[in-house]
Amino acid sequence: MSAGNRDVNLTDGDLFKPLLLLSAPIVASQLMQVVYNLADTFWVGQIGPGAVSAVSYAFPLVFLLISLGTGFSIAGTALVSQNKGAGNHDRVNHVAGQTISFTLLASLVFAVVGYFAVPTLVSLIGTTPGTQIYRWTVEFTRTTFLGVFFMFGFFMFQALLRGWGDTRTPMYLMAFGVSLNILLDPFFVYGFTDNLLLEFLGLGGLQTTLFNLTGFTGFGVQGAAIATVLSRGIGAVIGLSILFSGRVGIHLSIDDIIPEPKTVKKIIRIGGPSSIDMSTRALGVTFLTAIVSMAGDPAVAAFGIGNRLNSLVFLPSIGLAQGTTTVVGQNLGANKPERSERAVYYASATLAVVLAVVSILAWYFAEPVVGIFVGSSDNYSRAKVIHIGAQYLRTIGPTFLFLGIFRVVTSAFRGAGDTTTAMAFTILSLWVFRIPVAYGLLTYTAMGATGVWYAIAFSNTVTAILAFVWFRRGAWKSNELDDVKQPSPAD
Repeated sequence: MSAGNRDVNLTDGDLFKPLLLLSAPIVASQLMQVVYNLADTFWVGQIGPGAVSAVSYAFPLVFLLISLGTGFSIAGTALVSQNKGAGNHDRVNHVAGQTISFTLLASLVFAVVGYFAVPTLVSLIGTTPGTQIYRWTVEFTRTTFLGVFFMFGFFMFQALLRGWGDTRTPMYLMAFGVSLNILLDPFFVYGFTDNLLLEFLGLGGLQTTLFNLTGFTGFGVQGAAIATVLSRGIGAVIGLSILFSGRVGIHLSIDDIIPEPKTVKKIIRIGGPSSIDMSTRALGVTFLTAIVSMAGDPAVAAFGIGNRLNSLVFLPSIGLAQGTTTVVGQNLGANKPERSERAVYYASATLAVVLAVVSILAWYFAEPVVGIFVGSSDNYSRAKVIHIGAQYLRTIGPTFLFLGIFRVVTSAFRGAGDTTTAMAFTILSLWVFRIPVAYGLLTYTAMGATGVWYAIAFSNTVTAILAFVWFRRGAWKSNELDDVKQPSPAD
């Protein structure tokens, strides 16, 4: 399996088609990432809406944890892409190895600190200590924290190969991980009692036999986290083995992963703002979850389901945005900033069409889509969760277009290594235009959770317009290479 056939040429010839070729596997990988989350939500949702609420409460904390680490992977993507664009292949291996070693060491710190902080953090976002939802949330979140080392390893594999221009190899590995997770989820959640997968396959007799032999009844909500960590861990081991084998273009050696202060400082300088950027988003979700909890558990369940559906809706924008990061990075490395800018316009125009269609579908099919993820328990208002979730989709849906463009533009900043600007716009979106407005509308009006949905729509629109105006100034057209001529914004 030669990597030479999988990386896309982004610095010469046609631009639009290579951008799509690069982005399509990212979209597919992101779709599978959503399947990871939806599979957990589906299997846990069969326990009852309370279990869905527990996973919803855990989501922002898990998102925060992942954001802290993956923020540094963006530094790896930018440095790998720019060095490849400049033809500095020997430096590609070095920056890739440095990014891996630094991020994995940092993940160990996050795991230890997070494990002990989880009970406090979970109560801060609105769960009530002593309740079943609180216990489920703590178990799910702690398990995820303990497995973050493996998750970061897998995310790093994706980010580095994306910078190289190979998005298909990570897609294949993601497909393997998702398939494994879907198979493991019902066994770790239900064990050999009420296992819907075995019953669906007509293997009820086998289930009874296995239960009689083992007495295993599963781990409940925590089982979904165990399955996810295990499947991602296996994916990480395979991915890192591939990088060390040299079969995918990047060829790591032991020398590459021994930390070098100069490169580590550059990773921190680029990855630091990006990590703050991403963790700020996660904190924003945490604060919003806490604000939404003031409207009750049905609103939290609806918010959690809405977030997962959002992640599905924005697959095209995430794929094009990450593809744009690589195109911008490689062309800046090759001293071709005009191609970098053109890629952003192509990606933005494509998203304008796609997300307009998605918005219409979200409006008309809001209730049935939300209803898929709510169980049929009698002691919880299923209809209320569906109603609030549908309001969420119909309020935010018309602004999908703006959020898509915002992601593309900020990804261009990241590809250039200008992660500080991307961070600034994220902070502006969440902490100026969204959270204060959401709190005010929920607290001082009778809009309830709908006020929060309007605040999200408002911030999506305003921030996208401001970011695009800043992008047009062209101040981002530089690279992070010491030995390559720096182009001016006027080039």
